[in-house]
Amino acid sequence: MPAVPQAATEPPRDCALCPRLHDFIAGWRCKEPDWFNAPVPTFLPPSGEEAVRLLIVGLAPGLRGANKTGRPFTGDYAGDLLYQTLGEFGFAQGTYKARPDDGVQLVGTAITNAVRCVPPENKPTGGEITTCRQFLTPTIERFPNLEAILALGTIAHQSVVRTLGERVAANKFGHGSRHRIGSVTLFGSYHCSRYNTNTGRLTEEMFRAVFAQIRAFLDEQRSG
Repeated sequence: MPAVPQAATEPPRDCALCPRLHDFIAGWRCKEPDWFNAPVPTFLPPSGEEAVRLLIVGLAPGLRGANKTGRPFTGDYAGDLLYQTLGEFGFAQGTYKARPDDGVQLVGTAITNAVRCVPPENKPTGGEITTCRQFLTPTIERFPNLEAILALGTIAHQSVVRTLGERVAANKFGHGSRHRIGSVTLFGSYHCSRYNTNTGRLTEEMFRAVFAQIRAFLDEQRSG
């Protein structure tokens, strides 16, 4: 599977495909001109696209997280838990300090979102999710050695399933779910948001268990 040029995988900084999201970001550019305030690009490992075996797909940038910093899951609680867990299982190295210049590097992993622009109240519409799939599709295709995708939450899971050309009903989301779709295996986890952890829907142990499953799967693939 040939790598796709980066220009095809990332929306332009002033992307206007989703008018509501475009206008929302424009408003925040006026309020906070020093923030990133643009579609957040995929976070890649320094070793490049061919090294990526795991792709993590979130829902959308957080307003005061990735929308502010310009790096997925950076600047809010979800990033605290995600990057801590990535480091524990060998998918990242360095000390996460919630800013894009903290020196954290991914290892064999890339991180993106199903919707690249921050939505009001963290809730993209169905149309916005569908529209942004034109960037998710080539993002998945750009990694020639991709073996696993981790979808964080139901919407990300469903968007990935549809991107891969399969039926959502036949590949249902659940925490700890696992589906073989073509050449990749899709894993599912509840989103690592503060809301989910505060309500007990997701515990650190539950989150770690999913990453343990992915680590074992990738290690088995390599040894096999």
